[in-house]
Amino acid sequence: MARREDFEIAIVCGLPLEYDAVSLVSDEVWKQDRENNDYKTGRIGEHNVVLSLLPGMGKASAASTAANIRSSYRHVRLCFLVGVCGGVPQTGSKEILLGDVVVGKAIVSYDFGRQYPDGFTLKDGIESNTAKPDRSIRKQLATFETSNGRLRLEEEIARFLKKLQAKATQQGCGAKYSYPGTDEDRLFMPGYRHKHYISPTCVCSKCEKGSDPVCEDAVKSSCQDLGCAEQYLVPRTRLKRKREGDIKKAQDPAIHIGVVGSGDRVIKSGEHRDSIAKPKGIIAFEMEGAGIMEEIPCVVVKGVCDYADCHKSKKWQDFAAATAASALQAILGYMPPAKSQVPRRGHFLVPFGRNESFVGREDILQRLITRISPSANRDDCQRTAVEGLGGIGKTQIALEVAFRLHDAYPDCSIFWVPAMEATGFENAYRKIGQSLGVAGIDEDSADVKTLVKAALSRKDAGAWLLIVDNADDTDLVCGPTGILSSLPFSRTGSILFTTRNHQATVELDIPETGIVSIPEMSQTEATELLRRSLKESQAQDTASLTSLLDFLAYLPLAIKQASAYMAKTGMAISRYLQHCRSSDKKTIKLLSKDFEDRGRYRGIGNAVVTTWLISFEQISRDYPLAIQYLRSMCFLAEKEIPASLLRTADDELEADEAIGALKAYAFITERAGQELK
Repeated sequence: MARREDFEIAIVCGLPLEYDAVSLVSDEVWKQDRENNDYKTGRIGEHNVVLSLLPGMGKASAASTAANIRSSYRHVRLCFLVGVCGGVPQTGSKEILLGDVVVGKAIVSYDFGRQYPDGFTLKDGIESNTAKPDRSIRKQLATFETSNGRLRLEEEIARFLKKLQAKATQQGCGAKYSYPGTDEDRLFMPGYRHKHYISPTCVCSKCEKGSDPVCEDAVKSSCQDLGCAEQYLVPRTRLKRKREGDIKKAQDPAIHIGVVGSGDRVIKSGEHRDSIAKPKGIIAFEMEGAGIMEEIPCVVVKGVCDYADCHKSKKWQDFAAATAASALQAILGYMPPAKSQVPRRGHFLVPFGRNESFVGREDILQRLITRISPSANRDDCQRTAVEGLGGIGKTQIALEVAFRLHDAYPDCSIFWVPAMEATGFENAYRKIGQSLGVAGIDEDSADVKTLVKAALSRKDAGAWLLIVDNADDTDLVCGPTGILSSLPFSRTGSILFTTRNHQATVELDIPETGIVSIPEMSQTEATELLRRSLKESQAQDTASLTSLLDFLAYLPLAIKQASAYMAKTGMAISRYLQHCRSSDKKTIKLLSKDFEDRGRYRGIGNAVVTTWLISFEQISRDYPLAIQYLRSMCFLAEKEIPASLLRTADDELEADEAIGALKAYAFITERAGQELK
């Protein structure tokens, strides 16, 4: 989920049914705001939106909610008031029908003015009691008033309306969003009252002019129950065309851009409606826009559910709310994605601090950073592998890359997940989901890997680097339920693996150009690494130092382990070398000793012997013959072993696979002439 400063669009609804309709056009709905339960956040298209349901009707409630939104989400620049309204059926030559959508290019407070003894008068001058959205929004609304702009928008609204109805059907509530039909669109003459016409004892019998009262029962009754006469219906040209046209397109709403009247009074009189609307060119009436406009620039997007007369009913409300929500979705599609005024900084979820003892490897670091930087490849989600023998320094290289990339690209998110076992991988994914604010990530039944994969695969996830460390076990990585299926894809993302198993690299479908094999350290690098933890007096014997590095095969983990032991005991390099050479048993004992290393995982042994044992167990599980070969080599020589000396297997394919496994884990290398090293 985006951060608070990434929200520039607010959506406010006055009724639950309006809120429900907007939820149906949301591409993603996140959790309620943890600090304020009045809001939900989500995404419509490329826009992060704040969605709020008003606690009550009217301008005061709307103004209070808008003020709270502005306080909690300081970068909100525009509010859409979405829902239903009463339409003015005729404005000039234009007819407004039920289900049409009204978009307010200006808002008039129709109850803002002066009360004289002989009546109420709106304040002179439309600008004095009208608030407008900013220039860029007004410019966009102006394009919708052109014939071409209106046609395109209406086509988009019709398309989104069908999608909303289909989604509602899937959720089991499709019926209430269906089109009520042209027969239910009935407009009576403004002066024709909604009352009992056959009831001599009722107060309705005395109702002869507009100001006369009617009984409460008549107000609550339908036109059908009261027998409102069809002879007083106003003929509608557009309605007639709908009846005669394609029945499938009858529900498609028209869009009307104009001035919207906003006030605390519900208009339920055709005569009052027209008397208020005509002087100001009002095309619809609602009750919250003027309140919101006091705090946040506001655009009213409302579906017409009645004609603001005494014959109004609730039959069209759900459909009108659906047309308004569909219009909102269409309008947002024409607006560019918001760019936060605050510089965006990416997430940085790396479990280790920077390794102050890191030395050398500059060529490798530059190659990796060049390949995985956010702008390196805009056509694919790159995969890169750092591979090499256990203890060669793969994790430390990836760690240094993470910090250097973070320094160079602070807006690029960097996530680190260990791949030694499934639980650790899922826990790391859960932390990513929590950092991103992914909805449902903390629920017991959450499919954590699927949720995070979807979040990082979205366009608005931004640039990111996912480091998958220790991706050695091919079953865990690439098996039927392996982590491979949980990896996200985004053209602004990149995935960096570290592995000691070349077979895993192959199964991850990483091209040869994306494989960075890590060699042993150079003598200069190894010498610097060894000296960093030792006192000068311990490292004076240059010959012993060189011999020890050669004995440790210039392996960074072994060098770090040896230097940690010597630093702890105060032992000189020459003495440590003497112990190593005295017997294999002492060598194993020394290389089995754990040591404190903040750059490695807690609960997992740091010793070189432990690191190699993990590789040994993985090979033993999958390639028993490879272990037999390795044992044979131990009795032959340290290097340059002729392949012909190995026991011939009954199955040549099995033998090739065994040798391949040992090469994949970097236990051996093969030279020309069939010699094994």
